[in-house]
Amino acid sequence: MKPIPLLIVLAFIALAPGGCSTTPYREPASAQNYTGKLQARLGETGTREKLMGQHHEWHGTPYRYGGLSKHGVDCSGFVYLTFRNMFSISLPRSTEQQSNTGVHISQTQLHAGDLVFFRTGFSKTHVGIYLDKRRFLHASTSKGVMISNMDNAYWRDKFWKAQRI
Repeated sequence: MKPIPLLIVLAFIALAPGGCSTTPYREPASAQNYTGKLQARLGETGTREKLMGQHHEWHGTPYRYGGLSKHGVDCSGFVYLTFRNMFSISLPRSTEQQSNTGVHISQTQLHAGDLVFFRTGFSKTHVGIYLDKRRFLHASTSKGVMISNMDNAYWRDKFWKAQRI
């Protein structure tokens, strides 16, 4: 049996999907005056309170790629479950599909319940749910379900886009 050349192994690792999902960028429609389902239904304060309740219930749940339970959940699965269980809104399951749902907004337009997306590697993306004051709720690969700050050195340089549902 011949050994596999190191270059082939490294190329496979670099191109293999990881994190929450892989996704191509597509520029969505503008959101200048778009309120979104959550703000229209609950208002920003009500949305944030529900999200904080979700954080309290799921805090510390470990990250598990493909997971959809308190035994382990990935970032897009956590977003999917949060919107389904807390807001009765059906979202797609994958980060790629979630990144194309709703309307694109800028960072200056963020409200509680908006989805925030990050590019965390060559072909890796990550999703979380915006809370307030540059904080977002997500399932971190290193610490599980938690709240992070978008101005943290790690996240600041990785911000990709935001979508309002």
